[in-house]
Formats: sequence, C-alpha cells, structure tokens
Amino acid sequence: MPADGQPGSRHSVADALAFSVHIFTASGAVLALFAIFAAIAQNWTIMFWLLGAALIVDGIDGTIARRFDVAERLPRWSGDVLDLVVDFLTYVFIPAFAVVMSGLLPLVLALACAVAIIVSGALYFADREMKTQDYYFRGFPAVWNVPLFYLFLLKPPAWIAASAIFLLAISTFLPIPFVHPFRVKRGRIVSIALLAIWSVLACVTLLRDMMPGPWITAALCAIALYFLGAGMMRERNA
Repeated sequence: MPADGQPGSRHSVADALAFSVHIFTASGAVLALFAIFAAIAQNWTIMFWLLGAALIVDGIDGTIARRFDVAERLPRWSGDVLDLVVDFLTYVFIPAFAVVMSGLLPLVLALACAVAIIVSGALYFADREMKTQDYYFRGFPAVWNVPLFYLFLLKPPAWIAASAIFLLAISTFLPIPFVHPFRVKRGRIVSIALLAIWSVLACVTLLRDMMPGPWITAALCAIALYFLGAGMMRERNA
C-alpha cells in the first residue's frame, strides 16, 4: 500500500477526481428527474429552472473532464455516451413530455408533436456526423428545451406551434448548419455575448413567471433569429 504523497496515492486521488466529473455529468439526469416531477405538477417555471441548471452542467462538464484527463484515466466509462444519455433526457424527452402535459396544443396534436420530437431527437443523437469538421451542428441540434421555452413564452396558435415543431424535427435530417456558440470560431464573440444576454433575459422571464413584457420578449425573439440564421453565414470553404 503506497504511503500518502507517493505516486500511487496521487494516482488514486486523480482517478477519484476524474470519476467525480462523471458523477457531475450524471447529476444532469437527477435534475431531469425533478424537472419531470415539476412538469407533472405543471410547475413550468420550476421545470425551466431545472432544465437551465442541467444546461449549465452540460456546458461546463466537458471542460472539467478535459482538465482532469477523464477519458485517459477512466477508459472504462464513456463520458460521451453518458453525456448523450443525459442530454436526451433534458433536451428531448422532458420537452416532449411537457408539450403533452402543458395543454398548449390539442391532445392528439400534442402527442404527434411529442412523437416527432422523440424520434427525431433519438436519431439525431445517434448520428455520428451530427457535427461538421468546423464544429457546426449538421441539422437542428435537438435542443428542444429552447423551442419549448419559446412555446411557453409566446403561446402561439396551435397550428403555428405544431408547424414549428414539425419543421424543426424535419430539419434535424437536413444539411442545415447550426452554430455552436462556443466551438465555432466565426462570430464566436458575438455568439457568446448574445448567449449571455439571452441567459439573463431568460432568467428575468422565469422570475416574472413567463410574462416578461414586450421588450424582453422581442429581445429574446431577436436573439433566437440570430442563432437560427447564424449557421447560414458559414464559410463554404471552412
């Protein structure tokens, strides 16, 4: 048994730290569980807070994993697979569930939309070519918690909401580039700045129980339009 401070002891501590990163990633699934409870209770504000917390976990766990060399230290556990499992819950399954539970769409239409979300999201996450070499997403990246947020914010007529959901589901299979705000170099500063502004405005919206007023709503919609269109600015030779 190596004494404290010896290489073997340091190796064990480093492995434990690396495994704690996997636990941190898996905590997103715990947040998903409580988000489902909130959806069942139709406490949509709490649900979105929990999905937002899961989004933060997903946004920083990769950086932490690289810092602690998790993939090299713990090859038995796949961080990529774990990440996809958690992302499917928070980005796909819970939004599909909430579409049905919310009552914003007639039940039959809501069920059809939920099926479209689940099937397209599952197939997208199984796509080994979901990202281009320059880190754009290829097709709508199945972040259904974001369209769900706008569905609750805008409360559009059922046919508009359903049409938007089906169009996004179809676009997961189309070669349409969607920008990754942190990985894509082109316009990265603008994308990150707008994402930060969006996050603040989204928090204000939740604090106001999804009734933020026209100016914040307009700003949120403008930022959404930017991210929908930013991929079209991709350089063809990138």
